[in-house]
Amino acid sequence: MNKRAIEELREKVGCAALLEKDGWKVDLKESTRRAIKFRRDSNIIIVIHQGRGWFDPLSPAKGDVFSLAEHLGANGFVEACGRVADVVGFVPSAPTWQHPARPKALASIVERWRHRVRPRPGSPAWRYLTCERRLPVDVVKQAAVSDLLREGPQGSMWAAHSDSAGELTGWEERGPEWRGFATDGSKELFRFGSEDAERICITEAAIDAMSLAAIEITRSDTLYVSTGGGWSPATDGAIRGLAKRPNAWLVAATDNNRQGDIYADRVRVIAADASARYDRLRPCAGDWNEDLGA
Repeated sequence: MNKRAIEELREKVGCAALLEKDGWKVDLKESTRRAIKFRRDSNIIIVIHQGRGWFDPLSPAKGDVFSLAEHLGANGFVEACGRVADVVGFVPSAPTWQHPARPKALASIVERWRHRVRPRPGSPAWRYLTCERRLPVDVVKQAAVSDLLREGPQGSMWAAHSDSAGELTGWEERGPEWRGFATDGSKELFRFGSEDAERICITEAAIDAMSLAAIEITRSDTLYVSTGGGWSPATDGAIRGLAKRPNAWLVAATDNNRQGDIYADRVRVIAADASARYDRLRPCAGDWNEDLGA
């Protein structure tokens, strides 16, 4: 197969089509418009770049539709091309939450954040956090006063991610019927608690960070952070920066599942590289918000 034919195949077949044809299912709850999570048994593949790219969050594996075919079992590139060719014309199911792209350009991250108000007692985001997610009022109030939260659309809340200089990079979006991350934003860390703390608890969601803070009665020696469910290069760099603090103590407070253990191992490696103290703090249930609710 010549180079032109390969490029034509790459244009005709997206990663989602190959996965659906192979029996994988979309996890709507864990997906966003820019990153669609597919599951089969305990395996996970996340499709990105409008279907042209993919990665496995539990391993270093990533690439285009041909490397995905090999990841799914094709023996070499020639067989991968054959598997991709077999999917030409197959149209994968569109997730029900997908909507047409907005025709107008979005305002900047900072402008969109400033346009939204902070949660207040009785507001939709306040009710979502204190009633549905069972966060204590004092924790939500502290996060709001610290300028970490905003009212999102349709009863959702936004939780700010920032860099080491305190500059806003994006926000986690969570609500009764929605989860995602700021369009055009970048994940780094949600940071709640003492900014200069030696003990840093690393969770996978802002709500989990606040839930663990509530369970621990917001320890004054601790900074509770969230990676936003991913592990970007910026997130890795931010955690490495925190690990370099004098007497740093990294606590991997990630979820009680396979992905949480993989993230915890990454934290362990970072702590070892920086000669920092390390601990694994595991929720009894799946995550800290579930533990808080129980």
